[in-house]
Amino acid sequence: QVQLVESGGGLVQPGGSLRLSCVVSGRIFSFNNMGWYRQVPGKERERVALITTGGSTNYKDSVKGRFTISRDNAKNTLYLQMNSLKPEDTAVYYCNDLYTSMSWGQGTQVTVSS
Repeated sequence: QVQLVESGGGLVQPGGSLRLSCVVSGRIFSFNNMGWYRQVPGKERERVALITTGGSTNYKDSVKGRFTISRDNAKNTLYLQMNSLKPEDTAVYYCNDLYTSMSWGQGTQVTVSS
């Protein structure tokens, strides 16, 4: 059974940074294109970053230049480095594969506020 465990969220002031982690168990992590997603109440979940099995990356326009997605296949872990955070980045952040085929984890709350 695949399990996704996200961590690293918190409360940060505008302009601050956070590093999110997602540990994937129950699947060969290195075989999957992986993404970070976020959701705010009342809105659909959206993908903010993607990393392929080969290490290519893709970002939502609003986070380009501020967020960096990376992966450590040896640790079955996905990361999201978030810099220059803005209030509009406030959301619950989740990880999943490209097709969101894995069961969602609990997510990690990111709140950007002064």
